[in-house]
Amino acid sequence: MYKIELRRKAQRSLDKLPKDDFDAVIGDIKKLADSPRPRGVEKIKSAGLWRIRKDDYRIVYSIDDSQKLVVILRIGHRREIYRSL
Repeated sequence: MYKIELRRKAQRSLDKLPKDDFDAVIGDIKKLADSPRPRGVEKIKSAGLWRIRKDDYRIVYSIDDSQKLVVILRIGHRREIYRSL
């Protein structure tokens, strides 16, 4: 079981989501505790990060297998999420 940690920027983005999208994204984040590399995950090669898709939103995170830690770095709309990576 992995521990989930949300960065401040990810938390702010999450708080701004509409309720339905918020619930869907939270559900996917909770699933990362059991499986940090679920089916459909993609590695962002240039940054060494991982991302999962949830409808029009993307969850960008890093995995530390030695500490069993998943750090959620960014949550955002698919149009904007990759601009700041």
